[in-house]
Amino acid sequence: MCTDCGCGDRTSLADPLHPDGHHDHDHHHGDRDSREEPSRIIGIRQRILAHNDDLAAALRARFAEAGVFVLNVVGSPGSGKTELLQRTMTALRPELRVAAVTGDLATENDADRLAASGAPARQILTGTTCHLEADMVAAAVDGWDLAEIDVLFIENVGNMVCPSGFDLGEDLRVMLVATTEGEDKPLKYPTLTMSADVAVISKVDLAGPVECDLELLAKHIDEVRPGIPVLRTSARRGTGVDDFVDLLRARVTTKADATPG
Repeated sequence: MCTDCGCGDRTSLADPLHPDGHHDHDHHHGDRDSREEPSRIIGIRQRILAHNDDLAAALRARFAEAGVFVLNVVGSPGSGKTELLQRTMTALRPELRVAAVTGDLATENDADRLAASGAPARQILTGTTCHLEADMVAAAVDGWDLAEIDVLFIENVGNMVCPSGFDLGEDLRVMLVATTEGEDKPLKYPTLTMSADVAVISKVDLAGPVECDLELLAKHIDEVRPGIPVLRTSARRGTGVDDFVDLLRARVTTKADATPG
């Protein structure tokens, strides 16, 4: 958990956006006493997560009131999150109003790539924090008319550990696992796998060259999270992207039908 790796020591849980719309996070790692009692560490962790859960619940209520369907996309660095989202947003734009926020420690590269879809995109710069938190997302969407957005994509920081513990007010959590990462990735990172609603095996076009057994990878996902939908994609080639888009269309429709008029 993030209080173990040190990134839980955020000096502010409600840092403002700068006027240019970018979130700058000044992160301070204080000297941590290696002799801290486990009970104290657990208490700190619980307070951080409880505070985030409260903010996420408020954010979820805002999204629901505005009729926004929200995805939290999580995966390792280089798993193909941005490429898949750019293609997905481009495919959805003719019929749905889409937007994205994307988190990275530095650079605005991913926001620039997602904006190439023609949809609004904002970068969240986390400094040294290895995941997004609810207040970061709230700050990033500040100023947007949420009622003018049908689908909001949140691309989390590249990490398969820390993001799993932080609710962002999403309707759907999507986990990406690339064939280049190996068939045992879901077994090695069970917390994220168990918290995901949909699993996407990405870069299937590279399965042959890297000798990845796609069936075994899918089997391991199902072992950890039985019954989870598993899609196989290559965003670079366009393979399976339509299946992902169709799944999102169905989920968006389901939420809209269940929302009181």
